Amino acid sequence: MDTATTETTHTHPDELPPWNWRTEHATWHILVVESDQTAAEELTHGLRHNGHAVTRVGTGCEAVRACTEVDVVLLRLELPDFDGLAVCRGIRSVSDVPVIAVTERGSELDCVLGLQAGADDYLVQPYGLRELIARIDAVMRRARSVPATEPVICRGALKVDATTRQVTVNGVEVDLTRKEFDLLYLLASHPDTVIPRKQLMQKVWDGSWSRRTVDTHVSGLRNKLGSSDWIITVRGVGFRLGHA
Repeated sequence: MDTATTETTHTHPDELPPWNWRTEHATWHILVVESDQTAAEELTHGLRHNGHAVTRVGTGCEAVRACTEVDVVLLRLELPDFDGLAVCRGIRSVSDVPVIAVTERGSELDCVLGLQAGADDYLVQPYGLRELIARIDAVMRRARSVPATEPVICRGALKVDATTRQVTVNGVEVDLTRKEFDLLYLLASHPDTVIPRKQLMQKVWDGSWSRRTVDTHVSGLRNKLGSSDWIITVRGVGFRLGHA
């Protein structure tokens, strides 16, 4: 990407509106996947100026490794090691983190291919920082929305808050991914019910993921909650919420 393209891609930090223009919005940990040093620095500065935490990587391999540790990914589709669509599919194979694809390719077909690869949104360059942040907020609102049968579920030492999407055990907050939270919330909403694997896949993954995906997320949840007793396996059927 040449210098002229880089300069028109992002709003320059000096042109940013005052700090308080978006203080009513949430802040996120954002992974910026951009190989161009100048563009990455400008974007990182703009996002941090607006209260976000930013991790920056320059290759697709690094993006796949880092995607599980952030809230949202800004993925430049033109990367030096792999095609961005392949990187998007790679991210989607290991994480459900929201992905916003960023590219100069703005045709309808390009947009369709990006969304089919697993992107949650598709942003064509050049764009303004306000638009980018609005898109991040919109993607995160969708990602964090959970139909709440109970706003706050308390099961012994476990507390699941659907409004803030926070989970605590004995008052200590547990950091979960989006799908881990959705899975736990579903189990906690039906504490005395065995939920079949097929129903879990339909409710949490829209039926598009595998048995192994469920088992991996259950294992991760048990580790993060500090005990395997929180989620009980009913052999040949599914899972239910337990007590640690």
